[in-house]
Amino acid sequence: MAHVSNICLVDFAPPVAHPLLAPVLVAAGYPSPAQDYFDGTLNLNTHLIRDVTSTFVVRVSGDSMEGAGISDGDELIVNRALTPRDGSIVIAILDGELTVKRLLLKAGGVVLHAENPNYPDIEVPDANSLTVWGVAETCLHDLRN
Repeated sequence: MAHVSNICLVDFAPPVAHPLLAPVLVAAGYPSPAQDYFDGTLNLNTHLIRDVTSTFVVRVSGDSMEGAGISDGDELIVNRALTPRDGSIVIAILDGELTVKRLLLKAGGVVLHAENPNYPDIEVPDANSLTVWGVAETCLHDLRN
């Protein structure tokens, strides 16, 4: 099961501008002839964080969400101000622990769905008994590993 192993406040130090190439789309097949075209800078704080006061970064531990592109050790940008919707990836509190799952709203209740067939769905018959801690907005996946 994928659990949350760390919670960090987002550091909103002075923004650092990173070079942005235009077009922003990068070819995954053949290289683009426009690959050397520089188009200013991109501030990652303003690009990734919508609500400074309710945004946290959590580190994932486990592999139950691999089908959603979330791997062990990834970090999720989580917004606690967002209203969870059907299909949202949420941080939920189960048995006193934080876990990462896809929220499915069904007629018979709520399902916390793992995106790995090795893990069963968690059915929550009474939605009022479930606490959603926040909604994941972005997954930071380290490609160096």
